[in-house]
Amino acid sequence: MNNKNKFLQLLDMYLVFAKIGSFTIGGGLAMMPMMQRELIQKRNWITDEDLIDYYAVGQSTPGIVAVNVATFVGYKQCGILGGIFATLGMITPSLLIIMILASLINSIDKYPYVKKALSGINVAVAALLTSVIVKFAQKTVKTFVNFLFMLLGFVLVFFFKVPSFYIIIGAIIIGLIISIVRCKRAGEVK
Repeated sequence: MNNKNKFLQLLDMYLVFAKIGSFTIGGGLAMMPMMQRELIQKRNWITDEDLIDYYAVGQSTPGIVAVNVATFVGYKQCGILGGIFATLGMITPSLLIIMILASLINSIDKYPYVKKALSGINVAVAALLTSVIVKFAQKTVKTFVNFLFMLLGFVLVFFFKVPSFYIIIGAIIIGLIISIVRCKRAGEVK
């Protein structure tokens, strides 16, 4: 691939992630429907399974999940430069919006219309998150045991207020133990 095509591919990646970062509110999960549409359906850069895997790894590593996912996708497509361009695309809109809002927030947060608009945005984000959770569950919860683990994680977080960090670490440990046991049973690990 020549330098011009490489640059155009990197620019496209930057613009796609800038679009995702500009038009989704609510963070990582809220961005998932748009990521599915832009990255999987329109561009075929990754698969649904890749997105779920990237989200899981992004959730269990330091940093913002959406930025981590962008970095993974960019790296998969164009190596280190792709990771950099995708990450910059994802964070540029947030940086610009935060700088603008920081200068205005004290003057607009007292208006009832602004409060009502933010309430409406929260409802829309909740609906998007519910949609993403259902799609994730359909793709990842394939056995009754998986369903029980999902239910246990929900109960621990929702009812017992266990920090999600502990749930993620626990899931990683349980996943590793299950993999090791399966490999031993199959005779792959000695």
